[in-house]
This record gives sequence, structure tokens and C-alpha cells, in this order.
Amino acid sequence: MTRVAETRKALAVLGGRLRRSRLERNDSMAIFGQRIGVSEQTVRAMERGAPTVQIGTWLDALWVLNELEPLERLLERRESVLDRARRESSEVERQRASKRSK
Repeated sequence: MTRVAETRKALAVLGGRLRRSRLERNDSMAIFGQRIGVSEQTVRAMERGAPTVQIGTWLDALWVLNELEPLERLLERRESVLDRARRESSEVERQRASKRSK
């Protein structure tokens, strides 16, 4: 299934970024795990891109790395194409043709 493969790829990319960020901070897996309240095994799973890690754990890790702010725009309400078309069509004043005389 394509969607699952894309999801796994995205998790692997995030895991790699997490690992780089952790190493830039010079944190071991054990220390980083303590910072976010999980075991070393969970940190290892995150860095591998395991889909079983809870989203709350990921959010805790992003908070520790000061990377939580970009997620604030995620799933933000935006005008859909259909909503825009409806709005634009309601703004156009409709006119009727004049009655024909017999």
C-alpha cells in the first residue's frame, strides 16, 4: 500500500532528524529518554522510525528540542477550494433575462 510506505518513510526521516538533533545536544539515548520521560528503547524506536511510538512522546521530544512551534499551523483551518468557489459564486450578482414580449 502506497500510503503506508510513505508514512514509514516520513517516520524514518523524522527519526533521522531526531537522532541528529539529539547528537548535536550531545545527549545519549538514556539522557534524552529521561528528558522526555521514556526509556532508551523508546528513543531507539523513535530514531528507527517505528510507527508504534505514541504521538505524545513525539510531541514531548519536539518540545525538548524547541521544535514544537512549527506544529501549531498543522491542520489549521483553511478555506477549501469548494468553500472558495461557493463564496465567489455568492458574490456574483445574478441577473435574469428580461421577459420577451409576444
